[in-house]
Formats: sequence, C-alpha cells, structure tokens
Amino acid sequence: MTTINRLIQDESGATAIEYGLIAGLVAVAIIAALTALGTSLSDLFTEVSDTVSTATAS
Repeated sequence: MTTINRLIQDESGATAIEYGLIAGLVAVAIIAALTALGTSLSDLFTEVSDTVSTATAS
C-alpha cells in the first residue's frame, strides 16, 4: 500500500508533460506566424517581380 501511495503522490513526470505541452503550443504559434508571413512575402515578391517585368518591357 505504501508503494501505491508513493506512486500516486509522485509528480515528477507532470512537469515534463507540462513542458512538452508548452513547447507544442509554441511550435504551433511559430508555424502559424511563419505561414502568415510566408503568404505575405510571396505576395510582395510577386508584386516586385511584376513591377520589374513591366519596367524592363518598356
């Protein structure tokens, strides 16, 4: 019975799980930010490319 009580009260693994969840949430936030930034950069480079193409065609 003492062993079972010790296992129930042991919280050492909980901290590792919490850190894992935090790292997962940070990764999701970074991926979302980079996806939004990537789309914005793609639009910007397309606009610059179109402008340069128009300027060189004249």
